[in-house]
Amino acid sequence: MIRHLFKEIARRPLGVVCLTILGILYLCTIFSQFLAPYLPTDQDLNNAYHPPTRILMVEWRPHVQVYEQVDPSAARYEPVEGATVPVSFFSSGAQYRLWGIIPADIRLFQVEEPHRIYLLGSDGTGRDVFSRLLYGAQVSLSIGFIGICITMTLGFIVGGVAGYFGGRVDFAAMRLVEFIIAVPSLYLLIALRGALAEYFEPEQMYLVIVIILSLIGWAGAARIIRGMALSLRQRPFVLAAEVMGQSSFRILFKHFLPNLASYLLVAATLSIPAYILAEAALSFLGLGIQEPGTSWGLMLQQAQELKVFTLNLWWLLLPGAAIFITVITFNVLGDVLRDIVDPRQQMVKR
Repeated sequence: MIRHLFKEIARRPLGVVCLTILGILYLCTIFSQFLAPYLPTDQDLNNAYHPPTRILMVEWRPHVQVYEQVDPSAARYEPVEGATVPVSFFSSGAQYRLWGIIPADIRLFQVEEPHRIYLLGSDGTGRDVFSRLLYGAQVSLSIGFIGICITMTLGFIVGGVAGYFGGRVDFAAMRLVEFIIAVPSLYLLIALRGALAEYFEPEQMYLVIVIILSLIGWAGAARIIRGMALSLRQRPFVLAAEVMGQSSFRILFKHFLPNLASYLLVAATLSIPAYILAEAALSFLGLGIQEPGTSWGLMLQQAQELKVFTLNLWWLLLPGAAIFITVITFNVLGDVLRDIVDPRQQMVKR
């Protein structure tokens, strides 16, 4: 089925564009430690609010323009005429663990200290925005996938069991679902975060956010899956499996799951943006990822100073652009997948 979906997506220009954009984003996320010239915590107070550095070609080799700070209060930098620094590729830098496992220190590009390269400028403490964007993507892009896996698993188990067994099991499961849905999500997010935060260190806040978003998000999926399971309950292949003596959970995973896979895939694709936005909102409000961690939402929260707007420090708002592009891409891809699996669309084609 997955191969068939990819073939169908490849026939649609919008699908190809979405897969290309997401592929680039996730490749950058996977190799962010190698692509980023600095660690997200590396500071240089002498280069606060440094604008994006200009890249020049000198003797067929890329060089970085050297700047001089002429007005610290206005974050004003002027290029030093004739002063450039060559860019080194695949050179040693700060040590890191690739994927948290492999020790390494090779960076894609760097410049010789004490000079620095700021492809997308720096923040108020001289940290490289480009490096922080790459490291922040590890949280902002992975939290959707991990959260949706937990959500869809819980939704399938609860909704499938409720629809298959019915009776008291169905009644108890649906009352729990309705209770969770009835509670305003924002207040529930804040309450759960406040209740769980004291048991975790700031470095473990990522796990807290995943738990919170998963506990909130599974209820809606469970209710829809329960309705689909009720319709599958009386299908001939399910009745035949019962006559053959197959266990209830074998029927759920062998017969129900393949018939619900299309919905689960489309629902997951459309739900991932909600997780990204929820994490960004929590971090923006100061309730999500905390320093020394980084995420796109935390970067936006740190860029809400009046100085950013008065001095036109536009590069500090790039995390918002990254969130916008990612959310739009996932939504468009979800619409493409929905058109592919929608039986009415298939009948129109025939």
